[in-house]
Amino acid sequence: MKVLVACEFSGTVRDAFIAHGHDAVSCDLLPSERGEPHHHGDVLEILGLGWDLMIAHPPCTHLAVSGARWFKEKRTEQEAALAFVAELMTAPIARICIENPVSVISTRIRPPDQIIQPWQFGHGETKATCLWLKNLPTLRPTMVVHGREQRVHRMPPGPYRWRERSRTFSGVADAMAAQWGLGSAVQRELAV
Repeated sequence: MKVLVACEFSGTVRDAFIAHGHDAVSCDLLPSERGEPHHHGDVLEILGLGWDLMIAHPPCTHLAVSGARWFKEKRTEQEAALAFVAELMTAPIARICIENPVSVISTRIRPPDQIIQPWQFGHGETKATCLWLKNLPTLRPTMVVHGREQRVHRMPPGPYRWRERSRTFSGVADAMAAQWGLGSAVQRELAV
């Protein structure tokens, strides 16, 4: 299966799909931390290249409700961010997942299909993550962890805080690859 992982510089989700035998490519305005295969540029340039699945992590800077106190000051940026999300959601790709924290996407475009937590996938942390799904089943938890902390939320300020907060947990990436990379099994579940 041809998988596009949009707005990902870490390669975490891309590499999970590759490990499951898929032709996966990450794309971001930043270079990849883990090398190729990676398209270093605007994802809108490559949306129409015949992908079977896209997992997109649009930047949350102007969308996440954690920054709501600044919304009045950045209306133009927020409108642009929402337009970008809408373009990703309507891309000519059969199966799509848009991943973002709790954000204005829920009220301005549509509510998420699922909200997941890292502790459902083997990581002892909390970080509510919304998934907007097109032709994909919701993710089933793979390993519930009972000790939970807000490590991501409590990260100290610094120049790379945004980068660390934006990373997808490997357990979530593995669940995506295992559960959504099954092709015909995904189609059978959608038919039920």
